[in-house]
Amino acid sequence: MPGGSTFVFVICTIGVLLAVAGAVLANAIRIMPEYRRLIVFRLGRCVGAKGPGLVLLVPIVDTAVTVDLREQVREIPHQNCITLDNVTIAVDFIWYYKVVDPTESVLKVGNLEAASQGMATTTLRAVIGGIALDDVLSKREDINNQLRARLDEVTERWGVKVTNVEIREINPPREIQEAMARQMTAERIRRAVVTESTGQREAAINVADGEKTAAILRAEGEKQSAILRAEGEKQSQLLRAEGFSSALSAIYTIAQTIDQKTMTLQYFETLKSMGAGASTKYIFPMEFTSLLGNFLKSDK
Repeated sequence: MPGGSTFVFVICTIGVLLAVAGAVLANAIRIMPEYRRLIVFRLGRCVGAKGPGLVLLVPIVDTAVTVDLREQVREIPHQNCITLDNVTIAVDFIWYYKVVDPTESVLKVGNLEAASQGMATTTLRAVIGGIALDDVLSKREDINNQLRARLDEVTERWGVKVTNVEIREINPPREIQEAMARQMTAERIRRAVVTESTGQREAAINVADGEKTAAILRAEGEKQSAILRAEGEKQSQLLRAEGFSSALSAIYTIAQTIDQKTMTLQYFETLKSMGAGASTKYIFPMEFTSLLGNFLKSDK
């Protein structure tokens, strides 16, 4: 049936046209999220970045390239680098960047990923080549800053900002690692010896200080003890002197009240007690001496 074949052909043609139109419309209508931009080229000429939100493209006339504005991280695998003192080491690092000018990132570089990786590896070798091995191992932060600054100088013209660079691993040759291990062991032994000697010195100083303090305290104690003994002796002598003075005063007071008869009786008692002994004694009474005195006076 010629009429039926024609009808089928027309239906198929219409379906194909509708499919093509749908595809064209779907390609012409874009929805860009906040973190993406659409770089639009109209008949080959850049008309700028579009988005976020709904972006309408002219079918067939406009073409577009999508650019991600989020911060990206890339890993640079182990690279063999020669240090300033001619030691070959393997270094790997990661670096972070973000697109700050989506139009420039499309117009100024053909393949941002490949260009960035090649530039990162060459920059790493250049930086490591100007640093000695000891500084490479001990000054990672300085190397990170140098890499970031040099990478940023190159990527700035691409509309890309390098935000951070972090060296992850540095692998020196085996013989260097063994030498470093021996050096570390020697350094630890040296520190242990220094720490031990320092401890002994501080202990000796503490003992000497303790003995000095003890001697000072003993001297102070002896001084205080001597002072207290002297004070006590002084008080004791004063008390004895006061006692003797009081006793003499009492004797004198009592003696004032004794009459001549009492003294005579006391005299006789004394003579009696003196004569009670077994030895021979000669006693001259006081009256006899008075008689002798009178006799001597008469001779003259």
